[in-house]
Formats: sequence, structure tokens, C-alpha cells
Amino acid sequence: MVQCSFSKETLNKIEITKLYPPRSDRLRLEKKYHSLIREDLTLNRIVSFVGNKTIPFLRLYRYKEAFAFDFVQRFLKYFNLTSNDYVLDPYVGMGTTCFASMLHHIPSVGVDKLPVAVFVAKTLPLFFSLKEGELTSCFERLTKIVHSKEPAEVALDVPIMRLAFTNENLLALRRWKTVIDELDQPLKDIFKLLFLSILEECSFTSKDGQFLRLKKNKKFLKPEEALKRKVREAEEDIIRIKHFFGYHNLDKEYLPTIFLGDARELSKISFERPPSVIITSPPYVNRYDYSRTSSLELCFEFVKNFEELKKIRFGLLRSHIESKVSSEEKPPHPSVAEVIEALSHKRLNNPRIPHMLTAYFIDMKKCIEEWRKVLAPNAKVAMVVDNVRFEGELIPVDLILSEIAEEEGFQVKEIIISRYKGNSSQQMRKYGKIPVRESVVVWQLKT
Repeated sequence: MVQCSFSKETLNKIEITKLYPPRSDRLRLEKKYHSLIREDLTLNRIVSFVGNKTIPFLRLYRYKEAFAFDFVQRFLKYFNLTSNDYVLDPYVGMGTTCFASMLHHIPSVGVDKLPVAVFVAKTLPLFFSLKEGELTSCFERLTKIVHSKEPAEVALDVPIMRLAFTNENLLALRRWKTVIDELDQPLKDIFKLLFLSILEECSFTSKDGQFLRLKKNKKFLKPEEALKRKVREAEEDIIRIKHFFGYHNLDKEYLPTIFLGDARELSKISFERPPSVIITSPPYVNRYDYSRTSSLELCFEFVKNFEELKKIRFGLLRSHIESKVSSEEKPPHPSVAEVIEALSHKRLNNPRIPHMLTAYFIDMKKCIEEWRKVLAPNAKVAMVVDNVRFEGELIPVDLILSEIAEEEGFQVKEIIISRYKGNSSQQMRKYGKIPVRESVVVWQLKT
């Protein structure tokens, strides 16, 4: 899917009845929730990572799938949250929700299945413990000894690792990993985060859409040069943090707790108390495989070989095209079944799209069931979701998940359209230019 702006004139011309077949279950959903849908296109820039590019510390690690710090601030205020609340992000990503909650003195907990996400979310608050010049001093010391170090073991049997780097850069990166692993905490994890953040720019790869693409003509940096620049950015942020947030030192009482865990099975998570709010964004059902886009980070730090990488891949929420579905698993909502039936009569560019859709909504239903079990009475939810379109078939993810949530005891308060997106150029040529909304669904758990 490509981002695409639509004029009000275009949007007004498109009637809901023209988006779906007559008597469609999806049309029923649109009519059911029509009065609860509203636009707030001021959310456009802050439902994406773009808004974090100027935020101290959050800008250090490029996590494209994150929403922005300002988005979390908007909804902390929207829900009138205080230090008495307890915020949950069950798909914590780089930890923006927990980071923002911490700075507003609101306790929080985050969960994610992707090890690199958990590491970044845990590590970002550690930057507040640094003194000005501390990183630079450590970096200068490391540059004097790194070239004498033995290269660290990494997952070299993963194909992308053999293609992503020149031999010289790969050797240098492995030596930097060795010298960073010898540091004491918290510098060890802080430098490790900076190290992981430079892997892409030291390689022939580019995080492009759903893939980690190889670009053989790409200009890359040498590890020492890239790391020096990242250290400089972090030092700037240590100075800037007072101007952004009014203080440098954190109250440890509000440090977030981050778990490596599964949003589909929250019974294994040790919550301090029932969370009163969820602010989150799950993986979108758009073929993105986070184990592929983060494969360099995973291979340098979190997996020893290709088998361990595959185990992570097939353990993630099933939003990507390699998702496996058993013969017993069926679409959990009539609109999903309707779409899959329609797609069965079309020539798909990937025959696994119906499996992905089935698996995604089954998994999301499990997640919503888990939220009902762990949340406090009257708990509120703000969740960013993205509608999708495959071979002309529009899938209103926001409405389907909202009705599933209703079945699990939530009340749908409103559905806020944050922006409209286009489809791939191929789809628009074949099926027309149809706006696909990205929305924030707002729910409340009934008592």
C-alpha cells in the first residue's frame, strides 16, 4: 500500500454502497458504525514514526512501524490519565507508549514477541542515567582497543548476513560487538542499542516496505564512522532533554516494565495490577514480517542461527504472508469469511493472502479476549489499525475488530479516521483509486 492523499471532493463522491457488493456483511458494518466514525486528520503525521524524528532518544533507533510520541501524549490527555492509572501496550514495539507514559509520571507495562523490540523499549529509559560527555569518553576508549579484539559470533548461516555487508564491514562490526559486550551496565546496553541502530547504514540493505531490500549500489558507512555519528546524536539529546521534557533525571517509580511475551497469552505476564488503559498499534495485516525487516539486528544479537530466526518468525502474531494456518482454523467473523470467499474467485499475486487474513483475525480475537481478562473494569483502549485492500476487496479492519471487541464485552466509543491511504499502483489501475482509512478505534470495557 502506498500513502496517497485524497481531496474532500474525491471522498464525497465515493459512497459506502459502492465500496462493497450489495447485501455485503462489510456494508452492514459500515452502516452499523457510521454514527461513531469521525475524521481527525491532524493525527496524520503522529500515527507514524515520522513524528519521532525530532524527539530526544526516540530518534536514535529507526523503528518505522512505531507511532509518534505526540500520538501517545494526545491519548494520555484524551483519557485524562494520572499517576493512578496503569498503561498497557501489548505490542510495545520500540516502546513509545511506555516512554511517553514514563515522562508523564504514569506507570506502564509493555509486551512484545520480537526480542529486538523488547530490548529497545527496555533500553531507551537508560539514556536518562547518562552524564554529558560520558558516551563520547567511552567511545574514544573503545576505538583504541576495538581493532585488537576477536570478532564476535553472529548468525552467519542466515543468507542476508552473507549478502548485506562487505567482508571488511562485517569483520569490523563483529569486533565492535565484542568490545561492547565487555562493557559494564548500563553502558553495555546503551552502546548495544546504538550499535544495532547503525547496522542498516553500514550495509547494502534498506528497510523498504515489507522487506529488507538489497541495494548493491547503495553508499554505506564504516562502522566506526556510523557509531561516532550516533554517539554524537545521543550526546545532543542528553543536552536537549531538559528543553523537551523539563528535566533530566527520572523518577524510578515510573520506569516501565517490559516483557518478552505474547499478546495472545497475557496470563504469563506479571502485571502490578489490572491495567486501566491500552494505547497500542498491532501489526497490520499487510504482509510485513518484522523478523525479516529486523533480521540484521536479530542475527547480531538475539539468534545464533537460521533455525532460531525461523522460530521467532513463526511465533509472531500472524500478520505476514508466511503465516501458517491449520485446517481446523476458520475465519472468526462473517466479513472475513466474505472476503476470503471473494478472493477465492480471483487470481492473487500470492495465494497465501487468504491464509494470512484468517490467521490475523483469529490471533487478534485471541488478543482481545486476553485484554478482557486482564484489564480493570471500565478500562479504555485506543488502538491504531489500518484497513487493507487485496485484489479490489476492501477489508474494514477497524470495524471487524470493533465488532469482535463488542462480542468480548467492550463498548465501541468512536472510530477516528487519522488519514486516508491509497493502494498499490497496480491495484489502483485495475480497480480504481479508493481511499483506505487508517483509524484509531476507541473502546471501553463494560463493567
